[in-house]
Amino acid sequence: MRIEIICTGDEILTGKTVNTNFSHISRRLEEVGLSVSWGTTVGDDRDTLLEAFRMAGDRSDAVIVNGGLGPTVDDLSQEIAAKAAGVNLVLNEHWLERIEALFRRYNLAMQPNNRKQALLPATAEIIDNPIGTACGFELTIGRASFYFTPGVPKELHLMLDAEVIPRLLARSGTATISRVKRFHSFGLGESHADSLLEGIEGLAPNRGVKLGFQSHFPQLETKLALRGADPAELARRLLPIEAEVRKRFGNFIVAEDDDTLEGIILATLERKRASLSVVETFTGGRIAARLALLPDAESVFRRGLVAQAGSEIEAILSLADGTLSSGPLTEKAIRDAARATLQVTHSTHALVALADRDKIAESATRGPTLWFAVATGQQVAVRSSRLLRIGDEEFFRAGAVEMGLDSLRRFLQGLPVEEKNDFG
Repeated sequence: MRIEIICTGDEILTGKTVNTNFSHISRRLEEVGLSVSWGTTVGDDRDTLLEAFRMAGDRSDAVIVNGGLGPTVDDLSQEIAAKAAGVNLVLNEHWLERIEALFRRYNLAMQPNNRKQALLPATAEIIDNPIGTACGFELTIGRASFYFTPGVPKELHLMLDAEVIPRLLARSGTATISRVKRFHSFGLGESHADSLLEGIEGLAPNRGVKLGFQSHFPQLETKLALRGADPAELARRLLPIEAEVRKRFGNFIVAEDDDTLEGIILATLERKRASLSVVETFTGGRIAARLALLPDAESVFRRGLVAQAGSEIEAILSLADGTLSSGPLTEKAIRDAARATLQVTHSTHALVALADRDKIAESATRGPTLWFAVATGQQVAVRSSRLLRIGDEEFFRAGAVEMGLDSLRRFLQGLPVEEKNDFG
């Protein structure tokens, strides 16, 4: 079955909004054994929308349209869908009542333009949206079945799983599904990871596993995909290959599947009934934010200090030996700073991330010397690195944040905190 995704909106076409909805739809379809043949992005223009709908109706079997179901003048999906299908727009009383009830529930005044969301092509079949006012619908245009969905990600995700995918599976008659195993790593470049996994696809019977990489610096996502009819059988077939990836990547794997590096750290600290404080310069508080914004982080995260010279951070670091205020950093100074952080914050664990401020402009290809220290009352582990300046300054800072979090993960998992990697 040939499937097309059409995403609408000037904000997507111009790049002002990153189109994460397309990647989510495509990924979910792939996971259930359905593949996307075309992806189209169209702005809020009646003529180009009409052309896109008609072209998709001629060349595809099924089309998922995302966006354009709101109440404003630039939301055009219902209007253009009706025109492409050669039918009139009609007021759907059932959906109008749903919208009015939703506004009453939240004690909000319903604006007149919200009635527009209950105008549907006459031959459309409603696709339920349980949490929003935008009405999804199915409509035949040309030879294809169109499935219209709202642009709000949470609404899209619910409707895609509950309504659209079951309809597509019934239409396609497919009995296959996809199982995708994902590994998230830090410290391995894409070409290095590819060479480490050379020949791994041949370990699967009939070479049925597809290996893929997606680099989103500073992490690399490595994917194993397998198709079949039985989920349990797919899981069994993937097990030895998953084990081989873990063996070859070793300590560089920071998380798997839907887990995140910061989620792994928080869960480990929770299991240890530990607490954490973070002191950082140069990284601008991003290490602390990655951890402190997680659900239930308040049970673990004790304190985050972010500053430059002359502020509260200097008062804490002065509890070390005073060498941090001027001159190059030393390993002893970093160790003392980590111990001082424990002393001041009364946490069981401390992470200190500092940059050697005297050397920030030292090289066009490498950044300043970064120092990371992870401490408990019993031990302190130190890591230093000069990361490659990959991309702009923001890319470099992202790498520094990741290295700080990775240092903490390694410490908590009993791994070497410092290990040669591809970035520093």
